Amino acid sequence: MDIEITGGRIFYTFPFDIPILGKFQITETLLVSWVVMLLITGLCIWLTHDLKVEKISKRQAVAELLVETANKFVIGNMGEKFSYMIPFVAALFATSVVSNLISLIGLRSPTADLSTEAAWAIVVFTMITAQKIKTNGFGGYLKGFTTPIKIMTPFNILSELATPISMACRHFGNILSGVVINGLIYAALALASSKLFGLIPGIVGSVLSKIPFLDVGIPAILSVYFDWFSGIMQAFIFCMLTVMYIANAAEE
Repeated sequence: MDIEITGGRIFYTFPFDIPILGKFQITETLLVSWVVMLLITGLCIWLTHDLKVEKISKRQAVAELLVETANKFVIGNMGEKFSYMIPFVAALFATSVVSNLISLIGLRSPTADLSTEAAWAIVVFTMITAQKIKTNGFGGYLKGFTTPIKIMTPFNILSELATPISMACRHFGNILSGVVINGLIYAALALASSKLFGLIPGIVGSVLSKIPFLDVGIPAILSVYFDWFSGIMQAFIFCMLTVMYIANAAEE
């Protein structure tokens, strides 16, 4: 059984270096990420087209339900003063969900690449740090690393840096594990199908053994968990951690 699981393909590498960042590459992750953004943008335009006050369409009802759900999620967990966070959290959740589920149509999920979650985690970590400085002042933020005693400073710094790392690796690990497990299942079923139908004598068995019949149906059932449930759950957890960390930073 031959199976190969690699990272996103590199389609083009620019011949020049970008300061600090190094070489810029056009990768599969980058292209699919743009596809995800185009899909979300197109869906938003379609849902919010021709809005009415009375006798609303089913499309508008769905749009209003999504907006109301986002409002309740953010305000319910962070408070009214963080209502400005609603567009960011909604966009983060939508991007994560669509990125996780886009593998169902044969494209490689951008969230199976650690660089995607790392970029999200850095943005969230910057917002958490900004909120802490806004609440306590820059001096108070630095002083927080010395509590409860100064000897804890190195550990407090490590704890602070662990926040974006844990957020990124948790999301990435769960999505990548689903990709790996699905790949192993497809390969195992293809091998089982080849061996099973290879038992049929003659040219019929030779032809049927080359068709992976067992790959039809069983992986689709398993994808209900690995793609749908796990993908949506990981998006929810990432957004929940985002709102909780920022809300806690405002209370410190």
